[in-house]
Amino acid sequence: MLFNSLEFAIFLPIVFTLYWLIPTEKIKLQNILLLVASYIFYGWWDYRFLSLLIFSTLVDYIVGLALYKTNNERKRKMLLLTSLTVNLGLLGFFKYYNFFVDNFIKAFSFFGYKLNARTLDVILPVGISFYTFQTLSYSIDIYRRKMKPTKSFIDFAAFVSFFPQLVAGPIERASNLLPQFEKRRKFDYHKAVDGLKQITWGLFKKMVIADNCAVFVNKVFAAPNAYNGSSLLLGAIFFAFQIYGDFSGYSDIAIGTAKLFDFDLMRNFAYPYFSRDIAEFWRRWHISLSTWFRDYVYIPLGGSRVSKLKAVRNTFIIFVVSGFWHGANWTFIFWGLLNALYFIPLLLTGRNRKNLEIVAKGRLFPSISELTGMVTTFLLTLFAWIFFRAQSIHEAFKYISRMLTNSLFTVPDILITSRRSILTLLLIILLITIEWIGREQDYPIRDFLKRRSKILRWMFYYVVVLSIIVLQAPQQQVFIYFQF
Repeated sequence: MLFNSLEFAIFLPIVFTLYWLIPTEKIKLQNILLLVASYIFYGWWDYRFLSLLIFSTLVDYIVGLALYKTNNERKRKMLLLTSLTVNLGLLGFFKYYNFFVDNFIKAFSFFGYKLNARTLDVILPVGISFYTFQTLSYSIDIYRRKMKPTKSFIDFAAFVSFFPQLVAGPIERASNLLPQFEKRRKFDYHKAVDGLKQITWGLFKKMVIADNCAVFVNKVFAAPNAYNGSSLLLGAIFFAFQIYGDFSGYSDIAIGTAKLFDFDLMRNFAYPYFSRDIAEFWRRWHISLSTWFRDYVYIPLGGSRVSKLKAVRNTFIIFVVSGFWHGANWTFIFWGLLNALYFIPLLLTGRNRKNLEIVAKGRLFPSISELTGMVTTFLLTLFAWIFFRAQSIHEAFKYISRMLTNSLFTVPDILITSRRSILTLLLIILLITIEWIGREQDYPIRDFLKRRSKILRWMFYYVVVLSIIVLQAPQQQVFIYFQF
């Protein structure tokens, strides 16, 4: 079920109404309703894959209880290994089986051997990369004795499958989200209004920004030779805002929806395109995944508190693994390597934690150095996004070589042939303006125009809603991260 679908527009009010009709002291009954609603939400796509979600939930629930009961270190390691094997095994089979088989065949063909190994017509279950990491963190934290397991299977299953963030995050930690299923929740009007505003902003970013960008991104990446260099540059810019609007839009809708039920999800995006260096970008982009890899991969490897050589090794590992997490294609691995190369100079010079505060805090305009840093970081990110979007590394280099010609300095063909591309560009400028003004808030329209009259604020919200209806793309697009 898509957030931007008619089905969800009907589903959410029904679940919301039933949820708050239950007395707030009936926590277990509320959790059962959320669990059933979450399974309906997930099964709407393909009910057959509910079995994987339930199986993964059962394994980690049992492992968690067993880990807590035993002090035998050998048994504890075997239990953790069971969780890792089951979760990563399922993820590996459904997401990477064909990738490894294809590359295995190619490797042997290179040396003159012909193999008859066959790939499978495997459908990737939606959200498997997200909920497997969520359940894994639960088992790992219990193994590290950082938390106690829950005795309630209903609470745990509801935590794993919580529908707002089930299929594309944020990837929640059990230490943050699970206790919220165990305590009494009450309806908070102001929190619900806040949630609705965040949902509205998320839908705007998805349906108005991302989906309109997708129309032109699909065209230029499908046939780069048909466009001049400036159009390809514009296509790359459109993709940068497509993936940002698409993914951060999903996160906003998820976080806002959770607020309607008195749940607090972690922030997943913090205005990443206002970053002054690549290290800051990765502290602000897909925060739940970045911190997951930091806590469960990077720090256990030694992090940066080791020799410079090992710190560089750890950085490459974390970025390559992050790239591979996104999909079974060498383009994602190359994208990860590029970001590692961007990051290494900052690490070696000790400047990777230089920019921790939001840019130009308390000021309307950035300084020249801040503006230079933002532009440079965006261009580096933009270059890497080309590899992320391309179907192969070869196609990415073809795209770049076609873009970096004399036609880069001409008027983009796409702006001449399509008025909607001009509208899309203006909408991106509007997005940047609103986000810049509201960049010190969790999401920009939270307190937008708060010093103005109430009428003006409501007019603004109505305009945003109207723009979603009027300016949405002619064709609905599936959320990009559903494929991961």
